[in-house]
Amino acid sequence: MGQHLEANDIATAAPVRPGAVDRPVRLVDRAYEQLRDDLVALRIEPGEPLDEKRLSASLDVGLTPVRDAIKRLTLERLVVTYPRRGTFAAEISVSDELWLTEVREDLEGLAAALAAVRATAAEREELSRLADLVGSHPSADHGSTSYIEVDGAIHRAIYAAAHNPFLEANLNQYANLAMRIWHYGLRRVADQPSAGCDQAEVVAAIVRGDADAARAGAQAHLRDFSNSVRALLAH
Repeated sequence: MGQHLEANDIATAAPVRPGAVDRPVRLVDRAYEQLRDDLVALRIEPGEPLDEKRLSASLDVGLTPVRDAIKRLTLERLVVTYPRRGTFAAEISVSDELWLTEVREDLEGLAAALAAVRATAAEREELSRLADLVGSHPSADHGSTSYIEVDGAIHRAIYAAAHNPFLEANLNQYANLAMRIWHYGLRRVADQPSAGCDQAEVVAAIVRGDADAARAGAQAHLRDFSNSVRALLAH
């Protein structure tokens, strides 16, 4: 609070977060979200150098928002900076998946349970819309990039609907790292099915306000996701 924002820190684009109310988006947030998504989906390769001037031009923002976004991504372990060498997309360690799952399981359940109690009508409607998008994917496509991106959007919407900023921030960081590993696995085995991993039951429990079912469903979803990732990486 009380943070001063310069005029060029504000963009008039609609917010990215699902279910959010219409308001201006800061350029640093827009830069962060685009870079985050490119890093997670491996559109920026692991180990690839990040040139601030080139990113500024491609994102159509100034250098300051790019630098601030990179600082945030560094704290979230998606970017690394080496003295006298520069800034790079973080390498991927597949062994991190187990550690991430250990941390996420209880927190994912907590977020879903809180969302079942605290989600607004608009947030429940948005979650239902996203779940319908998942349902439109044939089961054989549940390992596709587009499916994973929708699944990630559902995770982010649940975290937001929990209305706990500390929980939301931590879960977003862990989910981004885990989904990056998933995309790495998809690169090795294209169109790998991941049956049982969708969140329809989790969303349904949240929409009807059943915190216990939402918690159990979210934890089961995460375990299914983790098992699918390990199977993918075993090829």
